[in-house]
Amino acid sequence: MQWNDGDFIELNDGSRLGPLKVDTDNLLSGTRLVTDISLLRMLKRSSGLSAIACGEMSEEKMLALKNMLPNGMTLVRNSRSELESLTKAFHMNLTAMGMLSFLVGLFIFYQAMSLSFIQRQRLVGILRQTGVNGMQLAQALMLELTILVLVAWACGNFFGLILANELIPAVSSSLSDLYDANVGLTIGWSWESSLYSLAMSAMGALISCLWPLIRLLKSQPIRLSSRLSLMRFAGREFSWQAFAACAFCVAAVAVYQAPKTQESGFAIIALMLISVALFMPFLMWHMFQSFSYSLRWVRVRWFFADAAASMSYRGVATMAFMLALAANIGVETMVGSFRDTTDKWLSQRLAADIYIYPTNNSAARMSAWLKEQPEVDAVWWRWEKDVPTERGALQVVSTGSSEGELDSLTVKLGVPNYWYQLHHSKSLMVSESMALKLDIRPGDYIDLQPPLGGGWQVVGVYYDYGNPYNQIMMSHRNWLYAFAGSGNVGLGVLLEDNVNGEGLKRRLENVFRLSQDRVFDNNNIYNQAMRVFDHTFAIAGTLGNITLIIAVFGLFFATLAGELSRQRHFSLLRCMGVSGKELVMLGGLQLFVFGTISAIIAVPLGLALAHLIVDIIIKQSFGWSLELQTIPWEYAQTIAWAMLAIMIAGALPVIRMIKSTPMKSLRDAL
Repeated sequence: MQWNDGDFIELNDGSRLGPLKVDTDNLLSGTRLVTDISLLRMLKRSSGLSAIACGEMSEEKMLALKNMLPNGMTLVRNSRSELESLTKAFHMNLTAMGMLSFLVGLFIFYQAMSLSFIQRQRLVGILRQTGVNGMQLAQALMLELTILVLVAWACGNFFGLILANELIPAVSSSLSDLYDANVGLTIGWSWESSLYSLAMSAMGALISCLWPLIRLLKSQPIRLSSRLSLMRFAGREFSWQAFAACAFCVAAVAVYQAPKTQESGFAIIALMLISVALFMPFLMWHMFQSFSYSLRWVRVRWFFADAAASMSYRGVATMAFMLALAANIGVETMVGSFRDTTDKWLSQRLAADIYIYPTNNSAARMSAWLKEQPEVDAVWWRWEKDVPTERGALQVVSTGSSEGELDSLTVKLGVPNYWYQLHHSKSLMVSESMALKLDIRPGDYIDLQPPLGGGWQVVGVYYDYGNPYNQIMMSHRNWLYAFAGSGNVGLGVLLEDNVNGEGLKRRLENVFRLSQDRVFDNNNIYNQAMRVFDHTFAIAGTLGNITLIIAVFGLFFATLAGELSRQRHFSLLRCMGVSGKELVMLGGLQLFVFGTISAIIAVPLGLALAHLIVDIIIKQSFGWSLELQTIPWEYAQTIAWAMLAIMIAGALPVIRMIKSTPMKSLRDAL
């Protein structure tokens, strides 16, 4: 807003609010304007106390305070402590996406440094033969690596801060809607995060460069100074990678057999992704080698032989591209499934047209008045009460026996005739999250805190997305028998077909003097819920797209470096009659083949990734289960854009080399 100390805010009615005092000491969090309550009353006469905050208190004091409250006031528990698990899960999912991006970048960095060492093998061989020992070379290369890490760390922090400030509005909006938290719209520099990223960069660089450096320094100088390339040993390295992939796969199966936790879910995903990525170059290299010997057409055989040779500098970059593509498909599947499930659940749960939260004393009069209105078809009641237990607050809600209320209940599992038993016996239904946490199944008998008592039969489990608390549902008769005269009540109003409820809402607010925060229509609730959903998961989609872009750039630079090292090879082909257009097509087609194989592997891998996230991580974090929905058109769109990008990445380096004449290119290469 570019406000400074002493400025005034121009209001819509022409009046001015000020002078302002800007908080430069960060005493206030988020985006806030703080003023005296008398000024608020001058601006809007209806302004007043909207909430009275209480400190921590025991369950006994809380129950006593609830009983002492006058009519019209409700005591609401601060949900911050109960939502810590949700916050932790939200952070862990963002961390997982960030670590996946880091892993993709690590593969690309390993490929770049490995190719860099290979291209300098003749220089290293000459230096070794002139008396430079391995320790001196290692020190020089470590100095070079340190400079690269510091430059990359500085650039990463700079662009990361820009990215964070671009994403923070969506994060702020989501946290505000989910937790009613006021979060600022800017992010400043954090030395703690910066040093953490430096440690990660240094560790990643060391892991990436350790094997290429050892391979370079341990090779015989006479072999390095000759034209014998270390690329010839790519097949052996791919075999070692395949052996490591089998070990990681066995470890993933072992972890999957263990008890399911959020941590084990992330471990299984990491082991699965790494094992598939390590095995893919081995599979592609052997497939290309087989085609280069078995196919009849000479040019096609040469095409696959050249593709197999290029695996030495494209293999790891292809692994990174496949992982990024799988992550995008997994995120698209998870978000699409979550959105479809949320949409269907809300559409079924929000069966009433208007929801009202009256005081207990006025609920009966309001229900009778509503039934007399010509627009109203039916009125549903719902009682709610929080009961303290050893495992935290237990929400006890009631439901009526009408067919409409049955249709609005999203049931996961139930015993035969569960609806009849719920209303004609000592029975109840439990939310899915409670059933998963406490291992409750339909048909079990459970004991509850007084005044509910023991011997309750569980006749069903229902979906209750978005609620982190344990919740049970029983009939009005059973609820009123235990809690008559207490609790909170809500009314659901069903309107006649093709009736606009705005007029009814206005009359209701005027007759019973209800504030707007006690009357809601289902369209507003639905739209707000879906808006929160889209804001929350937009972050994951953005990070996934960035990861895919990084992988495409990795393939491009790996191809660029590899083609420059093979300039002599391309020059000879041009001298032998292969046109520049054919070379460009072959360059793009080779990466198209790489991308096609990556996509064939990435689609089932991404679906497996989404299945593990839904089946283990989301279930353990939130206690919710989802039905996976495949979205072929989104997969096709993602793959099409990725394939177009890598085909261009494969053609550009060749276009750069064929601009000169064949003989000039050959002279430059020699």
